[in-house]
Order: sequence, then C-alpha cells, then structure tokens
Amino acid sequence: MNVTLTGATGLIGQRLVATLKDRGDQVTVLSRNAEKASQMLGVEAVTWDALNEPAPTEALAGREAVVHLAGEPVAQRWNAARKQAILDSRETGTRNLVAGIEAASPRPEALISSSAVGYYGKHGDERVPEDSPAGDDFLADVCVRWEREADKAAELGVRVAHIRTGVVLDKTGGALATMLPPFKAGVGGPVAGGRQYIPWIHLDDIVGLYLAAIDGEWSGPYNGSAPEPVTNKEFSKRLGKALHRPAFSPVPAFAIKLLYGEMAEIVTEGQRAVPKRALAEGYAFKYADLDQALASALGKE
Repeated sequence: MNVTLTGATGLIGQRLVATLKDRGDQVTVLSRNAEKASQMLGVEAVTWDALNEPAPTEALAGREAVVHLAGEPVAQRWNAARKQAILDSRETGTRNLVAGIEAASPRPEALISSSAVGYYGKHGDERVPEDSPAGDDFLADVCVRWEREADKAAELGVRVAHIRTGVVLDKTGGALATMLPPFKAGVGGPVAGGRQYIPWIHLDDIVGLYLAAIDGEWSGPYNGSAPEPVTNKEFSKRLGKALHRPAFSPVPAFAIKLLYGEMAEIVTEGQRAVPKRALAEGYAFKYADLDQALASALGKE
C-alpha cells in the first residue's frame, strides 16, 4: 500500500512508520522539516506548513490511506496562546489537509485521523463507548472541531475514521515516561484521590488499531483504549508493582493544579473509555491485561 502520514515523528507516528515499512508499504511523510523527518524515519518526506497552506497534492494523490497524527502537544501548561495553538494545529491543520485531499487526483481512498478520548469530557466511572455525547470543556471542543474538519473529506468520497486515543503506554514518551521518575524514586502514587479512570493502551495496540483502520473498512469514531480501563489508584499500584517500588504517596489535586494550571484537568479527570467498535470489528488486543502491558512497555517481558 501507499500511505502518507502527518505527525510521523511523534511517539505513535514513529512506530507506525516502522511497522508499515516492515510489511512492505510505501510511506511518505508530511513535515515542517522534511529533511530531518526523512533522516529520522528513512522514508520520503515532503515539506508542509500545516497552518498556512493546503497539503501538497503530490504527497496525497493515489494513496490508499492518509494518516493524520499532527497536532500541538496538549501536555503543557496552558495559557491563552497555547490553547489557541492546540486548537489551530488541529482545526486549521486538518482543514488544510482536507484541502490538499480535495485537490489531489486521484484522491486518497481513506483518511485515518487522530482524535482523543478527551472528546467525551468528564464521565466519572460511567463506561464510555463511541456513541457517547461530546463533553463541554476545552479539550472536548477541540476534538469536536478536529473531527468535524476531517469528516469533510467524506463529502469528497474519502472514507474517514477517527481514532480517539487514550493514554499510550511506552517508556520512551507520553504519559508513562512522565510518570516514571517519581515512581522509580519511590515517591509515586495516586493523583487527586485516584478515583478517576485512565483509558490506557499499549503502543503496539494503538498502532494496531491504525493498521486495522487503514486495511479495513472502518469509518467513524473508534476509542483507542484497552478493553478494561482502571482507576488512577489501581494504575499507580500496578506501576509500582512492575517497578518493584512503593506507590502510596498521594499527590493532591491542588498540587497538580499549581504545577499545570488548567491543563491539570487531563490528570485529575478521566474517561472510562471502552473500545466497543474496535472489538465489534474483531480487533484482538495484544495487551488487554495492564500488568502485561506495563511489563512490555517497561521492557521487563
């Protein structure tokens, strides 16, 4: 297959590019720094300024799939400018990608666009499948706008799927990499009471979901989370066990809010997102068990 990716130098993108190459697919990436991306990934790279121009048609025409992963990191202290950058990178960036798709001849067959479980907002301990309504907070609004722009490709005859990603487990990046230093030091523990759910997923499985969406006929939203999310308290306990370290040092909500400001809601709130549609499509999770997922993510298998 011929596949084009945006955001390919991120945690998910790097693993997905490597997997596509290993199975013999032809991969092109769109990047602000094409030379750097090509050297890092060992694939063809084309320059694209996502906020200011349509995606280049030569990198899109005739592709079986386009995978859209690009976006400003959410895990940073928010202020007005950063929140605008988070929104623009997803709304405007996706709009410009679809503009390139519209101009491409022949158009790509599918657009597999990243989204996030933040789409749902706050849901407590309620199980949250894909047909749950959108929330009303900042991240939910970002996700709604993001998906709305991607869905415009469907009006052009392109199959569109959204992967609403949860907390991806890998020691080299993402939330787990941030958690490791305090846990290794023996001062890790539940955050803000620990009752909020973590919709975790192993890196291999989030990549597996993207591959299934590329290869199959998936359309619409799919939760990128393992079948059994756990509470923050339970996750902390399991991570401590995997590291052979205590995990009983509670982190109060006010401390997280002092550190991260409004962005703290990502940590102090959660979604018990479940992958109802992926399971219905027959996707078999490689890591459905959290202990096995953590052992793999930490290189302890």
